[in-house]
Amino acid sequence: MEWLNYHHLYYFWIVMKEGSITAASTRLRLAQSTISAQLTKLEASLGGKLFNRQGRKLEATDLGQMVFQYADKIFSLGRELMDQVHSRPVVGPLSLKVGIVDVVPKLMARKLIEPALGMGKTVRLACHEGKEKDLLADLALHNLDLVISDGLPQPGLSVKTYNHFLGECGITFFAEKKLAQSLPEKFPDCLDNAPMLMPMTMSWLRGAVDQWFEALSIRPVVVAEFEDNALLTVFGQAGDGVFIAPTIIESEVKDQYQVDIIGRCDNIKDRFYAISVERILKHPAVVAITDTARHSVFSR
Repeated sequence: MEWLNYHHLYYFWIVMKEGSITAASTRLRLAQSTISAQLTKLEASLGGKLFNRQGRKLEATDLGQMVFQYADKIFSLGRELMDQVHSRPVVGPLSLKVGIVDVVPKLMARKLIEPALGMGKTVRLACHEGKEKDLLADLALHNLDLVISDGLPQPGLSVKTYNHFLGECGITFFAEKKLAQSLPEKFPDCLDNAPMLMPMTMSWLRGAVDQWFEALSIRPVVVAEFEDNALLTVFGQAGDGVFIAPTIIESEVKDQYQVDIIGRCDNIKDRFYAISVERILKHPAVVAITDTARHSVFSR
């Protein structure tokens, strides 16, 4: 394995940020010859020139520009790491990497994450959507700060995680306007023989909805099943069937997708969790998400 000398890389990074070896030597309190020698060794290890000399000025080559971009990320993350370890305020934008399990409605994810974007500090947000197992693997590798899910992790996973309950709410049934008008007025009987768009059978919410239908002797016609909630909603917006969403975002769903509310069910609770590798949350943006969810979003 080829090892990178981070001292050499750091000197290069400072030269790029200061604009010259002279300015970098003043900042680092090192002789210019020392810095030049370290840059030469870095170029040798990388196999190419980092600078072209333009008189007394240094102009970064294409290789130099690429290396600087990586160095900037490396040392920015290193500074952020030490700030987190020592519980110091993070200087510059606060990085927040969130994994969102694909069955979580996008509008719900936005509502839960929103407090992190309005906490009075610039946050650099990166959202990753995917399957629970894949997201939890990234969480274990610290590639994510938290995972937002509508259920507890499946048993048997080797990843050690902590589940922070955010809250719960009922579900609302929606339909495209023409489809809604074609249904009988009385809810929930109007769902009997109605075309229905459902999550896949392995999801917790699907099992709860099926049990509710069974208890009421209602037999909807399941015309399609989806792993991805956003795709399910697109089909619902097109009028292909009745679909469900958390009641807490029913006004956003109604307005954004121009659909009608068929009815609400409070007997089925859609639950949401923030999953982390920390028992006690420390990341300021993650704390903002969990605190706001518990004390504001789900307390209405």
